[in-house]
Amino acid sequence: HTGLFGNRRVAKDHSRIEAYGTVDELNSFLGLLRSEPLDPQFDQQLKSIQDELFEVGADLATEGGRACLARIEPATLELERWIDASEAILPPLRTFVLPGGCRNAALLHVLRTVSRRAERSFWTAARLASEPYGTENPIQPIPPQIGIYLNRLSDLFFTWSRRANLQAGVADVPWHRMG
Repeated sequence: HTGLFGNRRVAKDHSRIEAYGTVDELNSFLGLLRSEPLDPQFDQQLKSIQDELFEVGADLATEGGRACLARIEPATLELERWIDASEAILPPLRTFVLPGGCRNAALLHVLRTVSRRAERSFWTAARLASEPYGTENPIQPIPPQIGIYLNRLSDLFFTWSRRANLQAGVADVPWHRMG
């Protein structure tokens, strides 16, 4: 067992522990990307996301945690603006792309997949927390805005991976059907 903030004890494999652990993993991979030589504005955007993810993790680790909501809702709109700005300079997709290309694009693809897992873990925890007779002894509802933020974040990392390849003069890696 382990403790949530507020002293409630839950199993180490509790869905809420899984959710905030995956958010922490995502934040760690962001730190890895930030160790690369980056444009200062891009680095500041990544730092902003790290700060937001830390608050998300803290709320997921806290019974009734909602402190991040004041920041997450406007941050989700910011993610949308960043997605739109990247898509405006990218050529249209004509095929699925595989993770890869330049190093930063590959790291952004890792961030995309970990944020997708964080989103899945979040929705599992949110569902189980809302079930009155669930198997996890419900705690308190988890705000859905966090899941929406994580969804938009994964989309952002995808567009940024494509942008990183474009800026590096490296083609996206197209997927081709076998056979």
